[in-house]
Amino acid sequence: MLFHKRENSVIVAGHRGICAEYPENTMLSYRKAIELGVDQLEIDLNLTKDGHVVLIHDCTVDRTTEKAGRVRDYTLEEIRQMDAGSFKDYAFRGEKIPPFEELLAYISDTDVSLNVEIKDRTFETVRKAVDMLRAYHMEDRFVIACWDANILQYAHEKFGVMTQGFPDNMLVNFSNEARSHLYSVGIPVSMITKELCDEYKNCGIQPWSWCPDTEEAVEKAIACGARLLTCNDPAPALRVVKRLGLGNRDGA
Repeated sequence: MLFHKRENSVIVAGHRGICAEYPENTMLSYRKAIELGVDQLEIDLNLTKDGHVVLIHDCTVDRTTEKAGRVRDYTLEEIRQMDAGSFKDYAFRGEKIPPFEELLAYISDTDVSLNVEIKDRTFETVRKAVDMLRAYHMEDRFVIACWDANILQYAHEKFGVMTQGFPDNMLVNFSNEARSHLYSVGIPVSMITKELCDEYKNCGIQPWSWCPDTEEAVEKAIACGARLLTCNDPAPALRVVKRLGLGNRDGA
């Protein structure tokens, strides 16, 4: 299985870093997640007016900065002037929206993998993201995620990369053909069952649970068959995985 270094191990990903505690999709949030010991970072990509890939969840800057408008209507220089920390807490004022290159350079000498969600749902962002990931020798360390099945099918057919979708009734432009291109499916922990996980496994698709943020929820997801977890707060998942001896790293 992609990402798994040990049979039956569990991959723990930090959702936008540790978005439960730090401003999401900032270098601070990513650093804290890596320091905590996550196997993977879940990140969100959008494209600026001048064609740079940046790390921000929404397609607008309204929620997480002091500005308003579409990410695509700002240049990278303008984006970098925004405060992406104060929305979480004034103590984080001055945190910036990072360009994708900054994160790739930071993790290049680690074994941390990436779940790369294409938030603006464009082929252009997929192309640029894959080119950058390959330039940083991340070929076996990322999966492309999106809520649009057309984007996932394009990423798999054009670049041969692994893709992560969502349950059929949640995906835009879902089709059985699109499903055949999936490596994994992200299932909300509130929806996860052993039967659903088994259904996907029988199709050769890995069940990926989000967001189990308590030890009880983590135990449930693992018991149902999920071996990939994306968490707003990864600490409970890391504790459970260690206790069960399911860590992905040697000695975990």
